[in-house]
Amino acid sequence: MPAVPERLLVVDDTPTALEILSRTLTACGYAVTSSASVAEAVRALEAGPFDLVLTDYRMPGASGMDLVRHVRENLPGTGVVMVTGYGSIQGAVSAVKLGADEYLAKPFTDDELEACVRRALEAAAARRAAGRLASAVVGPSRGIVGGSAAMRAVRALIERAARSTATVLITGESGTGKELAARAIHYSGARAAAAFVAVNVAAIPEPLAESELFGYVRGAFTGALETRAGFFQAADGGTLFLDEVGGMPPGMQAKLLRALQDREVTMVGARRATRVDVRVISATNQDLATLVGRGAFREDLYYRLNVLAIELPPLRDRGDDIFELAGHFLRQYAREHGREPPRLTRRALAALRRHVWPGNVRELANLVQRLVVMTEEPEIDAADLPSLLRFAAASGRGAARTLAEVEAEHVLAVLAGAGGNRTRAAEILGIDRKTLGQKLRRIQGGPDHG
Repeated sequence: MPAVPERLLVVDDTPTALEILSRTLTACGYAVTSSASVAEAVRALEAGPFDLVLTDYRMPGASGMDLVRHVRENLPGTGVVMVTGYGSIQGAVSAVKLGADEYLAKPFTDDELEACVRRALEAAAARRAAGRLASAVVGPSRGIVGGSAAMRAVRALIERAARSTATVLITGESGTGKELAARAIHYSGARAAAAFVAVNVAAIPEPLAESELFGYVRGAFTGALETRAGFFQAADGGTLFLDEVGGMPPGMQAKLLRALQDREVTMVGARRATRVDVRVISATNQDLATLVGRGAFREDLYYRLNVLAIELPPLRDRGDDIFELAGHFLRQYAREHGREPPRLTRRALAALRRHVWPGNVRELANLVQRLVVMTEEPEIDAADLPSLLRFAAASGRGAARTLAEVEAEHVLAVLAGAGGNRTRAAEILGIDRKTLGQKLRRIQGGPDHG
């Protein structure tokens, strides 16, 4: 448990149930406040902040659903768990649609209660982080930094997509900002007030993919101790962002296609489907058309996802955007560390401009954050940069370069052209992946992380 206990508000009109819940959650290390009615709970919420509200469903007067609605409208960063003895699929989905993070059906064990509360707290923390990002993403650019022709074209496509309800496929190398573009579409459109749910599809184990996306009912399989809504239900009325969609297992591709076509999902173990209103935005750093040709991705799903297409350019093709982005990250991380943003010298800027950035904007952000943390001087010079970028600064000396410098420049250029994929870069260079790793270790002056 954290050093400062997370604050929970438990609401139930039955004194015995309220006492048991409060005692159990206090034993888990939480700071628990109890309320016997919705009206009392609202007064408690006005008096002080809470991390999570755990409420019974059926109570005299205002119900638990009324309290969920109040919390979502006034305290969007607070987690909510709905507890009821009148469990049903429809009730679970309704609670999640209204804004509950979790749904717990009676009877339940202490372990089930604790696990449910923990998941809801994690969901609330993720929502607060997303809210901070959304509040920082203001103006017509919605956080998209850069004035190059390539990015002006991207902004125009984002604005067009925001006015539509069609599915969007965002492509680009790793680190180019595909999720940021998806958030810009969501927060610029009619669904901005609803949920934006981001899911890394490739990170979900194949046996769990269906239950994670569509949810499951209690008893659907071993370990299904409660009814849980999936990502589709959580995003109902809003946007579901499916990242790395190219890594989706073949069996799930068919189920996703069905959900997109029918606009409904069937929870694992349920007999009937549930209607959902979800705008799907997907992203990939793979060439889906090539995967379709190989039979690794369904052609009908590809066309269903690719109604509107947005391709994000790699950082190396964005010209002087590198300077604007570097300034943006310097101000951001300096503010987080309570200092004035340092200034990049001409030599440092030249090194940034010449670097090929295989990790794209993400690599630049990580570099700037490290520089802000590690340097205390008001200026950052080329000598303060990692060896890989110091090489980039030296590479502008024309023909007076060593063979090692020329080789290093070529290796980095090929790696960038391969989108950072070392296996593909090694094939182009005619060497094995281990040899490429050794070369990169020498160039970068650090350990090879594969």
